[in-house]
Amino acid sequence: MKKILLFTASLVIVTSAFAQGTVQFNNVVTASGLRFPIYDIEPGSPLTEKHGNTSTGLPAMSQTYGGALLQGTGFTVELWGIVNTGTSNTLSRLAGTSFRTGTAAGFINTALLPGGSSLIGVPGAPIGTAATPSGTFQIRAWNNLAGTIGTWALVLAAPAVPRGYSEVVTVGPLGGTGTPANTDPVLTGMTSFNLHPVPEPSAIALGVLGLGTLMFLRRRK
Repeated sequence: MKKILLFTASLVIVTSAFAQGTVQFNNVVTASGLRFPIYDIEPGSPLTEKHGNTSTGLPAMSQTYGGALLQGTGFTVELWGIVNTGTSNTLSRLAGTSFRTGTAAGFINTALLPGGSSLIGVPGAPIGTAATPSGTFQIRAWNNLAGTIGTWALVLAAPAVPRGYSEVVTVGPLGGTGTPANTDPVLTGMTSFNLHPVPEPSAIALGVLGLGTLMFLRRRK
């Protein structure tokens, strides 16, 4: 009997340790006025970085994209975030998945998230208390080059890899926190964005050198 009680108490402790506030990792929640698909690089202008919704996004804006909507497992999309109860402003990876296909291209494949749910836990945001912390979040996406670029660190180490990221937004209170428990917030404030590679430092240097030479020649005329 004592062993059963000890096991039960341990289970409660472990469960409590993992209980945490949640946020919805999804870029289409129509009922909440949220719809921001993610796009590939701009044809003919691959270094162009764009942010903002199109006229069909929610909320509707005036941005335009020439790149295709991201779809399938060839692209990775991750949610990064942090609970707003500490002094650190460094975002951590919370979850990752790929994109849906066909008519749902551009949207996060939530079915491949843990448990098949878009609700993602945010470490450091305990539930079952009166506290109602918010969280700061960003979505990052990239072309994983047939699965060879599996982490954001590898993306940063390879400037030629097309990548993109959303605005950093703060939403809350996080789901499950507070008494009574709050519902799960969506990523309000985020909008569509596109992928783009980062020019090599050498290319930037050559560009600056060329511009400087051009200005020098103009001054001599």
